Amino acid sequence: MGPLDALWHLLDFFAPALSVGLLGASASKLCWRRELAAVPWRRLAQWGCTGAALALLAMLVISGRDGRMLNYGVMALSCALSLWWAGFGRRASRL
Repeated sequence: MGPLDALWHLLDFFAPALSVGLLGASASKLCWRRELAAVPWRRLAQWGCTGAALALLAMLVISGRDGRMLNYGVMALSCALSLWWAGFGRRASRL
């Protein structure tokens, strides 16, 4: 495997985390418009993508395989928790 193939494998591995993080941030800004008015979309997207990517890496280490439904379920749950923390958890703890 050459370096270009390795790059494509990494990009393909992190593509679901990126898409779930971006879509989750957009959906949460849309659903909780008033509550999340003070939180920038970019911050939500960063937290969502990071949480989803870390969950994918952790599940790859734990299960030893990529592409299992359990891995994607944990990724979605981790993204949701990260979005909650970025939108509501940190702000609530500052008050």
